Amino acid sequence: MINHLRILFYFVSLNQKMNFLAHLYLSGEDDGLVLGNFIGDYIKGSKYMKYPVKIQRGIIMHRKIDSFTDTHPLIKESSIFFKPGYGRYSGIIVDVLFDHFLAQNWNEFSAFQLGVFTRNAHALFLSNFLILPLKVKRFLPFLIQSKRLESYSSTDGLYKALEIMAHYTSLPGEQEYAMNVLKENKSELLDIFYRFMRDIINYVESDFDVNIKKPEGYSN
Repeated sequence: MINHLRILFYFVSLNQKMNFLAHLYLSGEDDGLVLGNFIGDYIKGSKYMKYPVKIQRGIIMHRKIDSFTDTHPLIKESSIFFKPGYGRYSGIIVDVLFDHFLAQNWNEFSAFQLGVFTRNAHALFLSNFLILPLKVKRFLPFLIQSKRLESYSSTDGLYKALEIMAHYTSLPGEQEYAMNVLKENKSELLDIFYRFMRDIINYVESDFDVNIKKPEGYSN
């Protein structure tokens, strides 16, 4: 898996968001939104208009989610924990950490098992492979083989991802620091994560008419 992750991060720069799982989850069950949200970082400017309407909506939704996240006070609050070790990259660590929390607590948010959800997503990407941007085509096999969407559910997977990102991108090699911050502040960071998820789920469901299939007993 490590070799696959190394190849994957070779194709994914820090200019792209690292929270694939969150973007896919927030797309609900609409295939067009899922596809658009998945490729959103790789479609610049007005180039999204060459895609079918539903994928266009997914790309726009991706941009709106990024904007909502980047300006949200809870994200800024979380970033402060990582500033001493990561400086201006602390928001990227929060992206990765929140995907870790989402994967780790998946059954609280989705009616589908994480393995089923990711296999369905992989099948959708492969069946639409020809319309994917070139860079996505290049890293998709490694994303699937490395089980990237599931790998952050463990702290070991989180550590390895941060380590590889530091090796292949300009992210500082402060993974030990990040894991210590997580260990010492997990309760508070988890509380922020849950509050943020409530906000962003409400946002996408109200503004984009998304239906996210949640487990029985889910409480917002």
